[in-house]
Amino acid sequence: MTEPLVILSDVVKRFGDFTAVHRLDLEIAAGEFIAIMGPSGCGKTTTLRMIAGLEAPTEGEVRIGGRLMNEVPVHERDTPMVWQSLALFPFLNVRENVEFGLRMRGAGAAERRRRALDWLERLEIGEFAERNVDTLSGGQRQRVALARSLVTEPQILLLDEPLSALDAHLVIRMQGVLTRLQRELGITFVYVTHSQSEAFAMADRIAIMSEGRIAQIGQPREIYRAPANRFVAEFVGRNNILSGTSRGDAIETALGAFPAAGLPAAGNPATLVIAADLVRISPNPSGDAIPCALISEEFVGATATLFLEAADGTELKVQLPERALGELNLHAGGRFHLSWPADAGHVLAEG
Repeated sequence: MTEPLVILSDVVKRFGDFTAVHRLDLEIAAGEFIAIMGPSGCGKTTTLRMIAGLEAPTEGEVRIGGRLMNEVPVHERDTPMVWQSLALFPFLNVRENVEFGLRMRGAGAAERRRRALDWLERLEIGEFAERNVDTLSGGQRQRVALARSLVTEPQILLLDEPLSALDAHLVIRMQGVLTRLQRELGITFVYVTHSQSEAFAMADRIAIMSEGRIAQIGQPREIYRAPANRFVAEFVGRNNILSGTSRGDAIETALGAFPAAGLPAAGNPATLVIAADLVRISPNPSGDAIPCALISEEFVGATATLFLEAADGTELKVQLPERALGELNLHAGGRFHLSWPADAGHVLAEG
C-alpha cells in the first residue's frame, strides 16, 4: 500500500498556555483534494501552517513524502500557499509576480518568462501579463495568486480561505477553476475553509475540526448524511436534531416517538438527526405528522429553507426547491404538518 504523502502524527500545537491543536492524526494521499473546515478558532489554519512550515509542532511529527519536516524551514519545503489576502507584490506586474518563485529557485530569465506566460494562459489571464496587479479584479488577482503558486509545479498546494474575499458569482466560477486544475495536474490540494458549500463542492474528503481536534473525516456525502456526533450534525447542513430516550426500535422525544434503526438499548439516551431536505411538509394533518407554525424563510438560489416551531418550542427546518413553495401558500404563523420516512433519521453514535 502506498504511503500517504502527508502524515501528521500525534501533533500538538501550543501558544503559551493555549493549546490550538490537540493530539491530531491526519493522513493525506498524493493527488487528493482534502478540505479542512470548522468554525473560527478550531485549529484548521494552525494545522495548515504546520504543514507549510510557518509553525513548528510543539509535540508530534509532520512528515511529507516520508521525510520528517518538523525542523525544515519554509524555503526548503515544496508547499506553496495561496493566502486569503492573496499577498501579491504591488511593486511587480502580473508576470513578475508569477515569476517570483522561479526567480528564488534560480531559474533563468527566459525560462521564468516562458513558464509564467504559460500559466497565465492556462488560467485565462495571459492578456494581463504586463498589467499592475492593482488594476485587476478580485477574480483576476485570485488567478494570479494561483499561477504564482503553481508555476513551480509543487507536489502540494496549500490554500487558506482563498475565495472568502470574492463575490458570490466569482466563488462559484473559481470553484470550477480549482477543481479542474487539481484533477488535471494531480497535485495534492489541502484547502482550509469555513464554507460548507466550497468544501462539499470540491473536496474528495473533508475533515471537520472542533476545538483543535478532528471531529469527523470522510467523504462529503458520508459527513452530510451520517454525522459522527452532535457537533458535526449542528455544524454541517440544515439538520433537525431530536434528543430523547431509546425504546429499542424507536426514540421517545418531546415531539413523540419516531422509529429508527441503530438505537442503543431501551432506556438509554439517544439522539436522532433528520436532514432538512428529507422532511416532508403539508398544510394537512396526517398520521403522526408534527403540527408547526411557520417562523421564517431563507432563500439560497433555487433552494429554500423553512423554519418552523412546534407547540413545545422546538425549531424544525424543511429544505425544498423554491418552485415547490407556490403550493404551500406560505405566510408567517401559517400552520403546517411535518413528517419524514422511517429510514430518514440517523442515530448519533454518542448519547
